[in-house]
Amino acid sequence: MQITPFTISVPDDVLSDLRARILHTRWPDQAPGTAWAQGTDLEYLKRLLSYWAHGFDWRAQERRLNAFKHFRAELGDIHIRFVHERAREGSGIPLILTHGWPSSFLEFLPLVPLLTDPKAHGINAPAFDIVIPSLPGYGFSERPAQASYRTVARMWHGLMHGLGYERYGAGGGDFGAGVATYMAIENPAPMIGIHLTTMELWPPTGEGTRPLTEAESAYVAQVRQWDEVERGYSAIQSTRPQTLGYALNDSPAGLAAWLLEKWRAWSDSNGDLEGHFSPDFLLTMLTLYWVTETITPSMRDYYDNRWHGAGIPPGDRVRVPAGFANFDNNHVSEGSPPREWAERLYDVRRWTPMPSGGHFGAAEEPERLARDIAAFFAEI
Repeated sequence: MQITPFTISVPDDVLSDLRARILHTRWPDQAPGTAWAQGTDLEYLKRLLSYWAHGFDWRAQERRLNAFKHFRAELGDIHIRFVHERAREGSGIPLILTHGWPSSFLEFLPLVPLLTDPKAHGINAPAFDIVIPSLPGYGFSERPAQASYRTVARMWHGLMHGLGYERYGAGGGDFGAGVATYMAIENPAPMIGIHLTTMELWPPTGEGTRPLTEAESAYVAQVRQWDEVERGYSAIQSTRPQTLGYALNDSPAGLAAWLLEKWRAWSDSNGDLEGHFSPDFLLTMLTLYWVTETITPSMRDYYDNRWHGAGIPPGDRVRVPAGFANFDNNHVSEGSPPREWAERLYDVRRWTPMPSGGHFGAAEEPERLARDIAAFFAEI
């Protein structure tokens, strides 16, 4: 496997085009009723895009991102970009961390100093070698024609072996949780354990499995209720991502509205997005999607996983140790499953309800998450 250093460097003309498009946005009218009730609030978005065009310093963010060690790996015909930071002292526990949608590798960067040098941050645990790839079709990673959880899990095994690791752990949330799960199901031999912040895959519950407990039944009902009012984005992205992609790839305002509505709803923001994430953080994330033109391929995750095998066959289990940090303090939440629901699929060794933080736990509560990851791997 060929691995080469990588530097983020966006051409000036791409940034100039972005600014021009922001300034020429054709705005819709304001939705009636309560702000955000029908989607992203007009006044909020106008204010943020004005800062994107006139105040946001991408070059400063680019320098900050390039302070991490970025690489590009050739996995078959596909190039994957990833951050690889080794333990500051000694041999670290190798750990690959994977983001989901609508996120990026940016979400996990706050964990790097905490896990590569834990003692410097008051964490009494072994240090880690951290690998943070961009999912295929996100950021600067290419995407094959089809990339389900299973496909990416095989790629990540190849990446870790290519980096020289014989044994390693995996973690993440959202799609990253699905990838880590398939890594453990399909090729458990090199896996030390997996640590997840969401439970992306439903365990088998058909004939031959034990009946649902009261808590499990309540959880299933809660998820179905959430689906009724919040799952519209998933319906279109799992059926017609290309059609939506034309609009989002062409309009910075459209891209921002589509993604930030989810960051507000799924985070522990209490409806105040910028009370939890700085405008620079949010715009760095949006700019990564924009300059790489990856919003459309990122949405294909929903299509591929729906139609190309995201389910778990009856009888399959994750037999490597699993830990869960449950960040379910969302503004709009489908909630966390009870432990017995997770135990249908996973060998649960650690189960930690988090007092704060939502869907984007690594960005929202990096120290809490780092401590839980460190404790889990120290225990196993």
